Amino acid sequence: MADLDSLRQHVVPDWFEDAKFGIFIHWGLFSVPGFAADLDHISDAFAKHYARGVVMTPYTEWYENALRVKGSPTAEFHAQQYGSQPYENFRQAFSTGLDHWRPDVWSDLFLRSGAKYVILVTKHHDGYCLWPSDVPNPNRSEWTSQRDIVGELADAVRARGLRFGIYYSGGIDWSWNRHPIQTLAEFIGSTPRGDYPRYAEAQVRELIDRVRPSVLWNDISWPTGRDRMVRLMSDYYEAVPEGVVNDRWMHRSWIMRLLSFKPIIRVVDFLLNRSIRRAAARGEDSQGVIPPKPAHFDFRTPEYTGFKTISKRKWEATRGMSPSFGFNRAHHEEDYEDPDALLRSFIDTVSKNGNLLLNIGPRGEDAGIPEPQTKRLEMMGQWLAENGEAIYGTRPWQRAEGQTSDGIELRFTTNRDHLYAILLDTPGNSKFVLMDIDVDAGTQVVHLATGEHAICRHHEDGIELEFDTTWPPAPAHALRISTSLAE
Repeated sequence: MADLDSLRQHVVPDWFEDAKFGIFIHWGLFSVPGFAADLDHISDAFAKHYARGVVMTPYTEWYENALRVKGSPTAEFHAQQYGSQPYENFRQAFSTGLDHWRPDVWSDLFLRSGAKYVILVTKHHDGYCLWPSDVPNPNRSEWTSQRDIVGELADAVRARGLRFGIYYSGGIDWSWNRHPIQTLAEFIGSTPRGDYPRYAEAQVRELIDRVRPSVLWNDISWPTGRDRMVRLMSDYYEAVPEGVVNDRWMHRSWIMRLLSFKPIIRVVDFLLNRSIRRAAARGEDSQGVIPPKPAHFDFRTPEYTGFKTISKRKWEATRGMSPSFGFNRAHHEEDYEDPDALLRSFIDTVSKNGNLLLNIGPRGEDAGIPEPQTKRLEMMGQWLAENGEAIYGTRPWQRAEGQTSDGIELRFTTNRDHLYAILLDTPGNSKFVLMDIDVDAGTQVVHLATGEHAICRHHEDGIELEFDTTWPPAPAHALRISTSLAE
């Protein structure tokens, strides 16, 4: 019999510690309309529109819920574009678009990007499944893809030496709960009851049997009680010994049940709204979301945010390239995160014991990945091809951050043999100091991208480095430092 104590003996496998970079894929019926309210961050939805914050989220994958609220931007868009057609009608357009889908082409791009694992959304909040599930949805007939998208992508990804994982929305399923969700308290308490917990567990077990995923990535919460959740995780580890589970597994409890009562919902919403407003008044950065810790997890998953210091527990920063995970047809190059900033954020994450799970949102009508997204993946791959030694297989050093004598920020990583200092900009000249680092006799420093060795000198403020030439502009430069400091 599985128990929580034995579950907690599970060790995060080396492959996940070493991988650093994964691809997230949000793709489904919501990718056909590709629309959401025009906001910069999900936090803006609750800070500016709390009473219907869930409806105003910039996440296009939440389209169906917003469609149910009369007068919402999504409902107005839908009426203009699709008239009175129900959300279910997007199934045909999505299925037709699958004729254009080439999982090998996607997987080649993922390989070039430098990613080491891929996580596909198998079922999002609308409940539509991207595999021909043998667990029928009692509320919507044929609410699954007839093409085995999950299995085909798993095969293509693994054929290229990458790991494959699955996302499953366990906490929300709008095909089971048709009441519109508008506030945070409604959102937290909206997990379906009745037969849904058995349905969700059966589907996740089916996915484990079908594809043996290396990552089991649940979202929002988990609908069963703790004991059944523990058994599920234990069975998963038995089936996939090197598997990992994320931190979005808050199981059903009496607290969750309280949020089915309207007076409780009103009180919780009042407290949450007040907290958000007070944080905004203090000028606190609250652009992202950090989930609460469940009974068991292998890694944390902050969303559109990260940790400011080195975390002892493994974590994974998850984010889209624009304010949405799903495809938004209104987003163009200027709406996406600056490529240089994206790379620097990735380096910062790795230096603090994190991975980056970077999302793509393909189109629904033709399975194409928008050009601004492919551009950023190619850029990541080009940088990692030259500098991956400072990223893959590394661990945090004694500290994550530093600075050069001319004010350029540094991030540190290390492995058994070397210390790596990554400059988050290009120095203006060929001589500079890495501040607050002691130098050993015989220390060698190499610029990874060019292979050029520096002349190293002791300096009262750290290590003075002198190269033959100045470096060409780049968002980041990695240095290998051969020294006992890496130990």
